[in-house]
Amino acid sequence: MTRVIVEHLNLVDFRNYATADLTLHRGPNVLVGRNGQGKTNLAEAIVFLATLGSHRVSSDAPMVRDGHDAAFVRARLAHGERTVLVEVQINRQGSNRARINGSPGRTADLPRYAHVVLFAPEDLQIVRGDPSARRRFADQLLIQRTPRMAAVIGDYERVLKQRTALLKSARARGIRGDALTTLDVWDDKLIALGSEIIDARSRLAADLQHPLASAYLAIAGEDHSPTLAWAQSIRGGDPEEGDDAASAESSGSTAELFRSALLAKRAAELDRGLTLVGPHRDDLIMKVRGLPVKGYASHGESWSVALSLRLASAELLRHESPAGDPVLILDDVFAELDADRRQRLASLTSGYEQVLVTAAVEADIPPVLHAHVVRISAGTISDERDVADESADQINKTEREEQADVDG
Repeated sequence: MTRVIVEHLNLVDFRNYATADLTLHRGPNVLVGRNGQGKTNLAEAIVFLATLGSHRVSSDAPMVRDGHDAAFVRARLAHGERTVLVEVQINRQGSNRARINGSPGRTADLPRYAHVVLFAPEDLQIVRGDPSARRRFADQLLIQRTPRMAAVIGDYERVLKQRTALLKSARARGIRGDALTTLDVWDDKLIALGSEIIDARSRLAADLQHPLASAYLAIAGEDHSPTLAWAQSIRGGDPEEGDDAASAESSGSTAELFRSALLAKRAAELDRGLTLVGPHRDDLIMKVRGLPVKGYASHGESWSVALSLRLASAELLRHESPAGDPVLILDDVFAELDADRRQRLASLTSGYEQVLVTAAVEADIPPVLHAHVVRISAGTISDERDVADESADQINKTEREEQADVDG
């Protein structure tokens, strides 16, 4: 199996970095620095290459350094014996651009080359926050699992924007009922793209179920029977507004249900100037002990679910991808956990091919992950070699030889 790791990262005008270069190694890599120095920005850049999105913001513009029109993220990836150079130009306005091995490519193709699973404090929002956080989690994993879904999701969002603009215009002009015949064309496009997203999300939830239960048991040390299920607007109700009730008669193909739901809500959509049916209104319902995590789970249980979702994602990608292990990024997550969960998470992630850990306090990092150390201060990266501490004996023979070669 071909193993993929990120060997080198270069940034230009990304967040607080005018320029930055970061060399990474197999096994654990530790980025240490006080909060606000730029550690998470490095992690965010790697995640963007793999998912075409950020775990911190829903739009691209905040990632471009103030006063500049574009940011550049470049990475050298080792695919076994082969090297792949990937680059994305993130534009403050307009479409982003990509280059692969120096040649222009589609940004939607970038996730084919890098698989990344990120653990971050924001993960608690997946469990406790609005439905949009759960949709973003699912869609970013979908893109990594099936890279062509990046184009499907992007096309759906464009159609949704156009259809909603038409509804708002009709509302302003006082059009009601079936008078807006031009909506039918957009309905067809919305249904075709949205049905593909809904079906892919449903398969994802089903495939995550077993690894989620295993990961939860390993993290929490208890079997609380975690479950995942989508509440879908095409089946009645409006999950976006907390109405998860499904129609008793909701049978048929996804496309048929979608079309019926659009017809049923046509008057309401015209009245509100909103598209009220589709995957953009759905919610991923998570339960432990038979109860919804949101509103019922304790803080510790919520963290266990969030961590388990990420571990389950990593296991899914590890077993499905010809590229082998995804790169794991643990971004400031250890400071959020109690000592027991900290140790459990470290032991569960240390066996992956490449792990990137960021922390404000070096002592927060369990010894099993404490290897190659890089210090970050005010956007300046200083690389420490030959880290001499009690964790050195946990670096495997191959890593020691690679380190010796680098140190020359």
